[in-house]
Amino acid sequence: MTETMTVWRQNAYGSADGVHPETVPVPVPSRGQVLLRTDAVSLNSGDIHLMRGEPRMVRAFVGRRGPRVRGRGMDVAGTVAAVGADVEGWTVGDAAVGAWRETLADHVLVPAARLIPLSAGVDPVVAATLPVAGNTALDALRIARVSSGSRVLVVGAGGGVGTAVVQLAADRGAEVWATCGARAQPVLERLGASRTFDYRVTDLAALPPASFDAIVDIAGEPPLTVLHDLLAPRGTVALVGGDGHEVFGPFGRMLRSTVTRGRFRPVASVVRSRTTAELVSLAAAGRLTPHIERVFALSDARAALAHVESGRTIGKVVVVRDELLPG
Repeated sequence: MTETMTVWRQNAYGSADGVHPETVPVPVPSRGQVLLRTDAVSLNSGDIHLMRGEPRMVRAFVGRRGPRVRGRGMDVAGTVAAVGADVEGWTVGDAAVGAWRETLADHVLVPAARLIPLSAGVDPVVAATLPVAGNTALDALRIARVSSGSRVLVVGAGGGVGTAVVQLAADRGAEVWATCGARAQPVLERLGASRTFDYRVTDLAALPPASFDAIVDIAGEPPLTVLHDLLAPRGTVALVGGDGHEVFGPFGRMLRSTVTRGRFRPVASVVRSRTTAELVSLAAAGRLTPHIERVFALSDARAALAHVESGRTIGKVVVVRDELLPG
């Protein structure tokens, strides 16, 4: 009898209501692939953008009439269940973490090159939060040249990327100021922010000019002129994202920033195995402890997607194999 599994998929762009479980055969790894038994999957804003097909320009790349890849989920931590031909360094039972596609499933096929070993001291629930958000956060800090003694402003710091940026910047010895919703302020202060501001009542233009060596803009809302005025003479703004225009999303704003103001640089969300390995090492050393707001069972993945879709998440949401759900 063929072994089956559950994978969460959608047939058309839309809300989390349209994502449903499908029962399919457990896949067999091909050359260069590893089959993971899923332990934990973290959700990202990118999962919601792909689910909804927004901004609309991305449909030119991921499917004009509907998603070409119907399954959701990118980050994954799991246990090797099988390996394909020509795969070296992996054996059944190894713990691994990485990012690929259709990870909201009992099992996931991943190219071996997209995975790194998971240290024994790092919980899969923690590890699953690291690839997408962590890579984006480290790239933003690199682009903004944040180092010990820097004063950095993180705009829109309450989500998965923002909480990672705050923690990683503080670990480097930077002085971190952050804007966020009021509920996120105590979380960010615990993660290392020196000062936090409720974005609903704080006017960034009222902050002293030339105050920051670096700005990481995740919200994508403040006027570029305001961010420019807040920069110290040699400072850099790293533009991570934001919702922006219905069709073009944040890309129009990013393009304007690079054309008109050379001190702005966009951040692409690219997952590199070596960077994920660095993040896992930081987590193993206790220097990076992602804030996980909620953990859902895989059988309740639709509710997890809806929770992230609501836009009110602080930190990360993780989905785990049902038998691993705490409590």
